[in-house]
Amino acid sequence: MQIILFICYFAGTGINTGATTGMSKKRLIVSATNDLATDQRLKRHCSTLHNEGYDIVLTGRILPDSLPLNDRPYKTRRVRHWFNSGVMFYAEYNIRLFVFLLFTRCDILHSNDLDTLPANFLVSRIKDKPLVYDSHEYFTEVPELTDRPLVRKIWKKIEKLIFPKLRHIITVNRSIALAYSKQYGKQVHVIRNVPEKTNFRAAVSPCLYGLPKNKKLVILQGSGINRDRGAEEAAQAMQYVDNAALVIAGKGDIIPELQEKVIKSSLQEKVFFIPPMPYEKLIQLTSLCNAGLSMDKGSNLNYRYSLPNKLFDYIMAQIPVIVSDLPELRHIVEKYQIGLVVSGTLSPKGIAEKINYLLYEMPENHFQENLIKAANDLNWEKEKYKLTYLYRRLYSM
Repeated sequence: MQIILFICYFAGTGINTGATTGMSKKRLIVSATNDLATDQRLKRHCSTLHNEGYDIVLTGRILPDSLPLNDRPYKTRRVRHWFNSGVMFYAEYNIRLFVFLLFTRCDILHSNDLDTLPANFLVSRIKDKPLVYDSHEYFTEVPELTDRPLVRKIWKKIEKLIFPKLRHIITVNRSIALAYSKQYGKQVHVIRNVPEKTNFRAAVSPCLYGLPKNKKLVILQGSGINRDRGAEEAAQAMQYVDNAALVIAGKGDIIPELQEKVIKSSLQEKVFFIPPMPYEKLIQLTSLCNAGLSMDKGSNLNYRYSLPNKLFDYIMAQIPVIVSDLPELRHIVEKYQIGLVVSGTLSPKGIAEKINYLLYEMPENHFQENLIKAANDLNWEKEKYKLTYLYRRLYSM
């Protein structure tokens, strides 16, 4: 990491990003550290830019449980690594990515999150190519780093070396954009994680997913169901809710521990776990449910500023939401009047109170008209123009 820091500092002096001319179809290399399969933001961005005429190469990694990449109209590349976590993974990843980018033709680089930025930044300076940086989260404030001060300090140094030299920066919501702008004095564009406008209202039985058909269903979905994202409290809340079941759909660090707790609490008939699945099937499953949960806690700045993808998926599936009291979540729920906010500290009883009120005291279609309006506003068909506008300006700035 010290070597990466030194090279980032050295390469960051005295070289300006320039334009590539004379080519009708520009090669765009998009990089991420995940396995690409369930990252809908990457998929939407790459598909949109492919349709704009860019020659896309999306590169990530492959894991033992990675889902296949189907129906991608652009090139994809997934690398199997020797290390899959910790300092050694990030060092290996950036070295491999650096070599790949250095010896592969490209006109634009698109770096997703700070852990891909060192290699992208170095190559952008060496090759004199534009770099777009997309921060999916407030990276240095994620819980995986807040409890590891030395590792966090290293990433902060990398960020401080590179971020002020970036010209094209995007992120997922206004809170994170303002935080970065305040810290580094840079313009940060907001492109939200909204889904494509579609109608996946389910015409199938819950039994297809192994769920009871005679109970109301509440879903908590996500590809990062980790500690402090409210899954534990949501599961325990079901002991206070009658004739309903919680569906936890996706993966995360807390899932194995949570499954054990569900068994110990004898909640197997009230809490069901669904593994990761293709996005279309996930939305179909979501539309079977009566409410969607987003329960992130404000235990760190990244979670406090979060605006999870799941919220927009619930809206597109046209189910009302119950969310924790975080600024971005509250803003969307109150602006569109599409659900309830759990005020104060999250607790199983507090979550259960909101679930019971929504399922059994409110009229069944109370939020339906507002959900339709929200879905017509919060969709990729509208949001994508922010991305295409940014890319069209790359060579005019």
